[in-house]
Amino acid sequence: MQQDSKINNVTSTTIDTVSKLPKLGFLGVGWIGRNRLESIAKHKAGEIVYVSDPVLANTEEVLKSTPQAKLVTSLEQMLTEEVDGVVIATPSALHAEQSITALNAGKAVFCQKPLGRNRIETQKVVEAARQADKLLGVDLSYRYTQAMQQVYQVIQSGEIGEIYGVELTFHNAYGPDKPWFYDPKLSGGGCIIDLGVHLVDLALWGLNFPVVESVTSSLFSKGKRITNPDQQVEDYATASIHLQTGTHVQLTCSWNLPAGQEAIISAVFYGTNGGVAFKNQNGSFYDFVAERYYGTRTEILYSSSDNWSGRAGVIWANRLAAGEKFNPEAEEFVKVAEVLDNIYGR
Repeated sequence: MQQDSKINNVTSTTIDTVSKLPKLGFLGVGWIGRNRLESIAKHKAGEIVYVSDPVLANTEEVLKSTPQAKLVTSLEQMLTEEVDGVVIATPSALHAEQSITALNAGKAVFCQKPLGRNRIETQKVVEAARQADKLLGVDLSYRYTQAMQQVYQVIQSGEIGEIYGVELTFHNAYGPDKPWFYDPKLSGGGCIIDLGVHLVDLALWGLNFPVVESVTSSLFSKGKRITNPDQQVEDYATASIHLQTGTHVQLTCSWNLPAGQEAIISAVFYGTNGGVAFKNQNGSFYDFVAERYYGTRTEILYSSSDNWSGRAGVIWANRLAAGEKFNPEAEEFVKVAEVLDNIYGR
């Protein structure tokens, strides 16, 4: 996805030039789905028409704040003529099939990551979007943090020279609380596909999606090396990604790591004229800093709390309201999925 005004101005999520709000259905309104719904509603980026979730308590909570929405029991029931797009926040095993169903019905889609459990599923969704000529978005949300936007601008300016090294880290002191996350057939993998997907996306996006030459990895579960990732999910992983440009990308991520704080999140880019980094602060999931490195000197480009979690969905809804159709940028989702497949040895 090339940087443009819609992404550059991540705080400008109004639709002043748009005549009407897109009508949206929300499939899956647990914690993440409800957060995305509330963000879109707060920014007046879409009209919430339908909600659906198998857990009654989830829909009851959503309907308290959006009483105008209709409760339906399936995706098919929300694919009416009036609906412009569907926001999907269901378990990972359902993402590809549900996205394709919505796209084939002529609806734009914004889906939680991963879009598919592997490259093949992801490619099928992208092809469905292409055939339907509908906007496809994936919640690769760290792109849209204020700090990462600053980092991206520095990289794209060329001021740090030729980038030869990238270090990516995402340690989450907690692990998922749903059983399906721990079944590779349902989740597609462990911490790599859950957390590492964000980091791989940041690196490839920041470097304008160069060709990936080779990938090597080591996956662990409870301190033991995993030999068959199709049967066991990893809670700690490292990967070395070599790009055709000569750049080396080192990735490390984990669930439940005793790292001394809630989270360690960073993407650091080293070039021949210095470095630039995106990092969380003090273990926070919402406080970030962008740093520019000059030898032993550090310049702070951005440092603040950032309520980023629903921003990608708001931007997608604004693009939909502006009349955007299929964009070839969706092929980037396939490129990220291919790297993950290589990490898993698929």
